[in-house]
Amino acid sequence: MKKLTAVLALCATSLLAACDKSDDAAKTAAQPQPAATKVVVGLDDNFPPMGFRDDKNELVGFDIDLAREAAKRLGLQVEFKPIDWSAKEAELSGKRVDALWNGLTITEERKKNIAFTAPYMENHQIIIVAANSSIQDKAGLAGHVVGAQEGSSAVDAIKKEANIADALKALRTFGDNVTALVDLSAGRLDAVVVDEVVGRYLVAKRPTEYRVLNDNFGVESYGVGVRKDDTALLQKLDATLADMKKDGTAGRIANQWFGADIIK
Repeated sequence: MKKLTAVLALCATSLLAACDKSDDAAKTAAQPQPAATKVVVGLDDNFPPMGFRDDKNELVGFDIDLAREAAKRLGLQVEFKPIDWSAKEAELSGKRVDALWNGLTITEERKKNIAFTAPYMENHQIIIVAANSSIQDKAGLAGHVVGAQEGSSAVDAIKKEANIADALKALRTFGDNVTALVDLSAGRLDAVVVDEVVGRYLVAKRPTEYRVLNDNFGVESYGVGVRKDDTALLQKLDATLADMKKDGTAGRIANQWFGADIIK
């Protein structure tokens, strides 16, 4: 009888302890979670002039300045984290970064996994060739080797125009656009398809070496990408970017990098 009483007492104690733990867990869940104090921005650190490393190996660029200003207004510390741009969606969904902010093109395919802010800039996918190239337009790419950044919207833009893509000798992808242009200079590529804001910035540094075709692969828009369930951050970024456009701050930053207000 004593043994039975002891067992019952032990069970009761265990049950009460479990209830206390459940109550504690419920109370913890009910308490408001502390607000985020930092946002981690994922970027390609070789994507001038949007985000890249200067002579001092410091991260600089248009999107860097834009993100810093937005974070300042939101009272957030901002950390810039270079990532493999071809794995950007995995970095975001895996919560290794909180936002993708580096000339990220808004596409219907990406919208399946990424929530975007309103567009802040328009862009084209331009075609760069050697200055002495015989290629004059997209049709002239037939039978040639074309390069683009892996995981970029340039690849999607080329493949979207099946008649052009199917006529290429080869489409080669690179970790970044700078490397692709090195191969163009070396004659290993016949053309490079790249974001206009990046391509024209790089071409301007070597105007006698490269030429930009009048033809392009269409218009697209840049936006900041966050996780689909991070609605609070998305709303804050949207409101802040709208304010920065309205008060002229975004335009001022654009002028510093592009010599013109190209904010959308």
